[in-house]
Amino acid sequence: MPPPPLVVPAIALPAARLARVMAASSGSGGVPPRRVRRGKPGFSRRSAIKKSFHQEQVVFSTPVPADPTVAVIGGGASGLACASALAARGVRSVVFDTGMHGLGGRMATRFVDGGEQLVFDHAAQFFTASDERFQRLVDEWLDRGLVREWSGLIGELEASGRFRPIPSSTPRYIGVNGMRSLADAMLPETDMIKVVRPCWISKLEPFNGLWRLFENEKPRGEYDAIVIAHNGKCANRLLSTSGLPLLTKQMKRLELSSVWALLAAFEDPLPIPHNDSHGVFEGAFVRDVDSLSWMGNNTRKLFPMQTGTPECWTFFSTAAYGKRNKVPQENIPKITAEKVKEDMLGGVEHALGLSKGSLHQPIYTRVQLWGAALPMNTPGVPCIFDPLGRAGICGDWLTGSSIEAAILSGTSLANHIANYFVSHGERPEEFGIGLHENLNKVEGHDIGQFPGIDSQKPQVAQAQKPLVTQAQLTPSI
Repeated sequence: MPPPPLVVPAIALPAARLARVMAASSGSGGVPPRRVRRGKPGFSRRSAIKKSFHQEQVVFSTPVPADPTVAVIGGGASGLACASALAARGVRSVVFDTGMHGLGGRMATRFVDGGEQLVFDHAAQFFTASDERFQRLVDEWLDRGLVREWSGLIGELEASGRFRPIPSSTPRYIGVNGMRSLADAMLPETDMIKVVRPCWISKLEPFNGLWRLFENEKPRGEYDAIVIAHNGKCANRLLSTSGLPLLTKQMKRLELSSVWALLAAFEDPLPIPHNDSHGVFEGAFVRDVDSLSWMGNNTRKLFPMQTGTPECWTFFSTAAYGKRNKVPQENIPKITAEKVKEDMLGGVEHALGLSKGSLHQPIYTRVQLWGAALPMNTPGVPCIFDPLGRAGICGDWLTGSSIEAAILSGTSLANHIANYFVSHGERPEEFGIGLHENLNKVEGHDIGQFPGIDSQKPQVAQAQKPLVTQAQLTPSI
């Protein structure tokens, strides 16, 4: 027998109605959880997954208040879009984000102060727009001076330095002065949205028809609904004891790649292959180099009129390399960091057709592991919402791996929650979405999907290189 639903407060929905709600989004009546088998004391990932799949379902039966507030856990592109769209619908929200330096998640820019400031987009490199709704938002950003078109040459770079430009049927966009500046400006100036950072929400607890949030046992408020706008092990841990087994199941089905980023500044320009017909590239998808999948010149991209300053490059590994060399990203051993740096600089030499050891040493380097970089599978739904527990999930991984997917997902979930509130929660069976969909493989470049870019590399389909993102490495960390 499956465990009974956990009712908050202690007034359950009628059994028949509960069954209708649970079946609404699957069309098959749902799948009852299997009985947990007792074993020896101890911990393993498999036992943790079993435990989380066998949670009792939280069921809120209290009426939705006239002025509800939503907790959005995660301040990346999707979480920010969700909060903005909720505000537009007259719903208050509080955004909790772990960022020490700013919002944006994988819309990340690092500024290094020294003799001269070095600037690196060390996650999302650029983005495109294929959906009319997202294009309207991009047009607003253009009018506000937050983004501009990136017209620099990009293409494919084969090992030994052979470069081929990639045709594009759509503009490429970048944040003015870096991607983080765009993230910082995404939220409207309104008292409908409050931001709390840095903050690591560590516990969710249903209580008296509300969700109570905690940061290491420190209370962080009570909310009428919650949004999980991040993924990876932190999200899995948060959901594992939440009383939301269907959300937990879908999140744990997600497979994520790991990708290393190397930020490197060079006193002199790199010896980039050049010919009269193409000129010098500013970004390249690298082929047939195990330690390298992308190289991008931040200085030429962000400050094209600037001369006489160091060149700041962002290099990304392949996901296959990231998987083989994965370590805890919160505490990277020095020996691993040094190995990754040397491997990736060696990959740069190989890609540019240089002899081993001939690349001039950079004046600044930093390696970073995006441990939960990009989705390798997706349910193909814009958002997930559990109306019984008044909780949802948004993120680019629900439809692909791009900034466009992230923002459309956040907006979709916000409107779904707002519509649920308008219904006063009286017809929950109409609002379940994404709770039972299977996840399918994702294809794209090693740094994500870019609609309109004609060359799309089917990494996952070849089962060799799991995928990396555009806005999420191009990565939620």
